[in-house]
Amino acid sequence: MSHFFYIGTDGKQKGTFSPEELRGEGVKRDTLVWTQGMEQWKRAEEMEELYFLFSDSYRGPQTKEEQPAVQYDHSVGFARTGEIGPMPKTWLVESILVTILPFLFCSSFLNLLGIIAIVYAAQVESFYNRGDWNASMESSRSAAKWTKIAMWIAIGWVALMVIAVILFVVLIGSISGFPGIGDLLNA
Repeated sequence: MSHFFYIGTDGKQKGTFSPEELRGEGVKRDTLVWTQGMEQWKRAEEMEELYFLFSDSYRGPQTKEEQPAVQYDHSVGFARTGEIGPMPKTWLVESILVTILPFLFCSSFLNLLGIIAIVYAAQVESFYNRGDWNASMESSRSAAKWTKIAMWIAIGWVALMVIAVILFVVLIGSISGFPGIGDLLNA
């Protein structure tokens, strides 16, 4: 048997309650409810498990157009209806590229920090689809931050490799007796 949370008339989340306990809580048809496994909050009348609460005058679930978009706001602790913003940038492709390509070409284990970016990037769409726009935005910001960190590590690693190659060529040139840069400039 599922246990439900619901949004009271004061806008605060309450729960958990069994379906029988919800009857005593005064849950109405349009009361928003949620239980584990649901992607977003739904009206109580849309939940088959709660049909018995409204059996005397049940009229069936409403169409998708009549349902409000629901967003759970972690900062204030309740769900609210209304439009949520567009889905934030996921940074998934960028985070994968800055993780894998520098690792393959430079063998820098530091670029594996980009895995953190991949994890955050993968959460963006999931949070958005659940209606949690704030968490989606926060995951997007974190993915962007870690993607940029991994990118700068890759740039630094490539710069170190270039400097190492230049120093190696200069060292080999000075040991083998080839004219160095200073000799070429003075000639």
